[in-house]
Amino acid sequence: MAFKINGVTVLDDNREVTVNGIAATANDRVFVGVTATNSPTSVLSPSIFQGSVSGYTAGGGPLTNVIQKFPFSTDTNATDVGDLTFSVFGGSSQSSTTHGYTSGGYNAAPNDTKAIQKFSFAVDSNATNVGNLQTIKRYGNGQSSESHGYMSGGYAPGFGGTINTIDKFPFAVDSNSSDVGNLSSVRTAFSGPGQSSTTHGYVSGGYVPGPNTVNTIDKFPFSTDTNATDIGDLSQARRFAVGQSSTTHGYTSGGVEPTPETRYNTIDKFPFSSDSNATDVGDLSIVKAAPSGQSSTTSGYASGGTTSPGRSDVIDKFPFASDTNASDIGDLLAIIEQPGGQQARTIQ
Repeated sequence: MAFKINGVTVLDDNREVTVNGIAATANDRVFVGVTATNSPTSVLSPSIFQGSVSGYTAGGGPLTNVIQKFPFSTDTNATDVGDLTFSVFGGSSQSSTTHGYTSGGYNAAPNDTKAIQKFSFAVDSNATNVGNLQTIKRYGNGQSSESHGYMSGGYAPGFGGTINTIDKFPFAVDSNSSDVGNLSSVRTAFSGPGQSSTTHGYVSGGYVPGPNTVNTIDKFPFSTDTNATDIGDLSQARRFAVGQSSTTHGYTSGGVEPTPETRYNTIDKFPFSSDSNATDVGDLSIVKAAPSGQSSTTSGYASGGTTSPGRSDVIDKFPFASDTNASDIGDLLAIIEQPGGQQARTIQ
């Protein structure tokens, strides 16, 4: 039996769905939020960790509070659409269906913060402080489930330095985070978001005191509050790489090995369906570390970062559909490193 909205068949007898010319099966999640009225239809992208409209960077170094936005539909430069409540870099980043978040990070005074900052995707506006992490920390990794944001690992000077804590905070209410588990080891030196599937968060690479740069890929479930497990390796050990996510794979882009200093342009890819090592599937347009990462439904982005020498304003883009190199498709407003990376997924 077919299902219709406003006289238009959106679910036919074969359980195939069509809304606004987009086809999918009834089991797909793209149609959460379909509005059965004469008002414009709202369609969400398949997963919380992918955007359909715009990518964002928030803050960055040298210290700035600027929130920048660039469209996924065209390859163009970013624009200034608001400000964080204070300048910060080295925070983690998360995205809900309605808001972008920047958690923790370094700022001029008191040097590190535990603030969770939130800004709207619906309108271009400034961020507000909506809660706190368990402790002040920077250089953690961010993940996003349907209902919560996570900050994994990082550097917490008040807790002895590098930590393995996984913090979790709700999207539905403005609230503080709680400690819900640990990474497989204490680890820091992450850039922007990590990787997220519909069921798990992932943390790849980073720094373990020693000093050691590692290639470890950690995985933890969203359904229960528990520790992460080591499920594979990157193709190279590196820190300050950034993550992107398709519906089937996690990507790790760029990064640096400090001894001797070597920056990478490598794009690694690992599957969500099985626990296995990553493979090298392409290169960024330039070697860089500490960019921010964004994910659309079709492409991954790496924005800004550090080069040798200096910083970058380049927005790199690579496709999920094929294993190939990234291309330079636009610029940020300024050369920055360690900004947060978010994506808006609702089409109004």
